[in-house]
Amino acid sequence: MMTEIGEIPLLPAAGGGGAGRGRPAANQQRRDTVVARQTDRPMDGRTLAGRRRPPAPSPAKHSMLEEDPQRPCTSSPSPIPQPLPSPSLFNKAKTAAVMGMSRISGVQRLRNSQSVPSEFGVPCKKEIEVYMQRINEWGLNIFKIHELSKQHSLTTVTYTLLRKRKLMFKFDINPGTLVNFLLHLEHNYRNNPYHNQIHGADVAQSMGVLISTPALEGVFSDLEVLAAIIAAAIHDVDHPGFTNQYLINTNNELAIMYNDESVLEQHHLAVAFKLLQERDCDFMAGVSKKQRQTFRKMVIEMVLATDMSKHMTLLADLKTMVEAKKVSGTDTLLDKYQDRILVLRSAIHLADLSNPTKPIELYRQWNERILEEYLRQGDREKQLGLEISPMCDRGNVTVEKSQIGFIDFIVHPLYETWAELVNPDANAILDQLEDNRQWYMTRLEEMEDEEEGSESDDPGDKQRQQQQQQQLLEKPFPKSASLLISSGQSTPQRSSGKPSAPGTPKMPAPHPNITHQPITHHANSRVVP
Repeated sequence: MMTEIGEIPLLPAAGGGGAGRGRPAANQQRRDTVVARQTDRPMDGRTLAGRRRPPAPSPAKHSMLEEDPQRPCTSSPSPIPQPLPSPSLFNKAKTAAVMGMSRISGVQRLRNSQSVPSEFGVPCKKEIEVYMQRINEWGLNIFKIHELSKQHSLTTVTYTLLRKRKLMFKFDINPGTLVNFLLHLEHNYRNNPYHNQIHGADVAQSMGVLISTPALEGVFSDLEVLAAIIAAAIHDVDHPGFTNQYLINTNNELAIMYNDESVLEQHHLAVAFKLLQERDCDFMAGVSKKQRQTFRKMVIEMVLATDMSKHMTLLADLKTMVEAKKVSGTDTLLDKYQDRILVLRSAIHLADLSNPTKPIELYRQWNERILEEYLRQGDREKQLGLEISPMCDRGNVTVEKSQIGFIDFIVHPLYETWAELVNPDANAILDQLEDNRQWYMTRLEEMEDEEEGSESDDPGDKQRQQQQQQQLLEKPFPKSASLLISSGQSTPQRSSGKPSAPGTPKMPAPHPNITHQPITHHANSRVVP
């Protein structure tokens, strides 16, 4: 019986197969028995990572672009990925799991690997052109792009970012191979409410904007830019929809494999680089060995920086860099690799936590998605008799308070420090962040006023009170204009001393390395809006 890696909890899934080609069945059975004893897990037909490739799947198996029924959390606000309009271009393929690491057992192949894909990598609706012309804008509606790309937002965004920067030409990247890699990457993103390919596309697009800010113009090499965009695209691939702490608490196989250290982040990297080993997905085949090694090193450093348990250290390092810049009185001159990779690690962390800085209508959509994912985890924890994690208890969730605290103690200090580094390029982002905080504060105050004015023991009154609270949350809000931070365009200066809204929640003692007070969160847990 084969097991889907990352499935929570890990249970034997239907599938598997017989002995591989060229190996007697008896020998295969003995080998499987030995490995099964070592791992205490059923192994029917499983092969060790790095060994002989298993036989290709039958054409009767599901398509690469169809939903995998073995993957959890299939119920999602986002549409289920559909096949491309031209399925004849691709052979049937499927994904298998081997010894705790995703292994591609059948590769999706282009009939003509030299063929040039469409302008956006995959066929899209014509209306998408208007949106993709604004790909360097902060606050781009990624949900609309997902719709217009026919549920291929990750491929469309990543391919366009690389094409517009001429990186495919500079590194001799075959467009067909790149698209093949990106389609496989999409397939390995699960249909979670939040941690899905739309989130991957959103982080990649945000990363592209952050590293293209005028203050950083000419700082990064082409290879560093390529690594940054790819790192953002892969950073949550095969995310199971549960936090690192949940995996650790349940003794999940991934937590055991990675010794409780950045469990999901290491798994995302392993899945992506395992995929890159496949010949028809290896878009880096045209670069030198040294470039490939450097690329891998940078991608690893950036993806590991998305682990929220590293947030405080990363912020402290970024603050140190900003202070050094102030003391020297010079512009940002990042000549050393360690300085540049720190900025890139900070940028992907910023992109990963960018939801509160986006127009309020987008921010609220992301909040609904992450809340649903958290509540699913809370339900599972309750079933298993575990302590329910913060923000995961259906009976005790206050979205408004949690978002205000999240902004005050995680997101705002991070973006404020970044704004000092790239001053004045990120001032408009900070303004949007503060506007969003005020929006939630206003909703919270209105709800509290309603509660005070309608206290009653009558069940009918309580029901009406709940309806009024829901109506307050659904009140229309002004649409915010997108914020452009592309090369050559300036942003407005920030007004000095913008007062904080009242009602800031009390927090624990400050971290010894930084000046602001941190929000309480589980170590190794992804704290996202």
